[in-house]
This record gives sequence, C-alpha cells and structure tokens, in this order.
Amino acid sequence: MNIDIICIGKLKEKYWREAVAEYAKRLGRFCNFSVTELKEARLPANSSAADETAVKETEGRAVIEAIKEHSYVIALDVQGRQYDSVRFAELLEDRMNMGTGRIVFIIGGSLGLSEEVLQRADLRLSFSKMTFPHQLMRVILAEQIYRCFKIIRHETYHK
Repeated sequence: MNIDIICIGKLKEKYWREAVAEYAKRLGRFCNFSVTELKEARLPANSSAADETAVKETEGRAVIEAIKEHSYVIALDVQGRQYDSVRFAELLEDRMNMGTGRIVFIIGGSLGLSEEVLQRADLRLSFSKMTFPHQLMRVILAEQIYRCFKIIRHETYHK
C-alpha cells in the first residue's frame, strides 16, 4: 500500500518537520509513505476575491498534476465527512481489501482547495468543523494514518 500526502507549502518550523518525520518512520512498517510539498502561489497585498480564487486554481492545477494515476484521492475539506478513528481505519482497510494500491491525501494551502481538486476527490474528509493551520494538519493526518494501521492490525496504541 502506498500512502501519499500532497500538500501546499513547506513545513518551516523544525518541530513540525520532526513530528512528520517520526510518523513517517513509524509508518514504514505498514506502507510506503511519502509527502509531496508543492509551492504556495503568491497572494498579492490587498487581494480581492478574484485574486484568492486565482491562487486556489493555480495551486489546484499543481495538485492535480501531482496525483498519480489510479489513486484513491481523499481531500481534507472542512465541509467533508467526519469519521472517528475506528471508522477511518475501516475505510482505509476497505480500500486496501479492494486492491487500492495508492491512497492520496490532499491538504490545501491557507485558502483551501480549488473546486477542481474537490471534484477530483473520491472522498472529502473533515477532521473537525474548526480550521487548523495546514502545517499542524499534516502532523495530525500522519498521526491518524499511523493510528489506523495500529487499529487494523489490532495493536495497542494510546487512546
């Protein structure tokens, strides 16, 4: 199983990079895990709604180009479906049992995801109705993927 995270922007702070690296190391027991960081589009000062849409569309095209063929795509979207950790694990296990070879998670930039990316997604997933910084969301997502594999394998993990 291949699990990819495609995200806009780089992790600037060392502690975020270290946290994601730790979960990537742990996930190595269960899957091929990778993170693809795409460049943030520049938003002009005093930007308009049209400028923001243009930024989301530019970032969205880069995301679409980065998705490998035959991937099951899960877009993180505050308007998406919410799952508890056990149901999320069941979702991933179901995809594996169906022969899905690659699951791609997409984390947008500070403005969110373009409509094109949301339309490409096989599932829109929300972790909360709250908005999180996309750097923190990458850590939360990596931890939840790791938790899923522990649940699937009936291994203990803190609750």
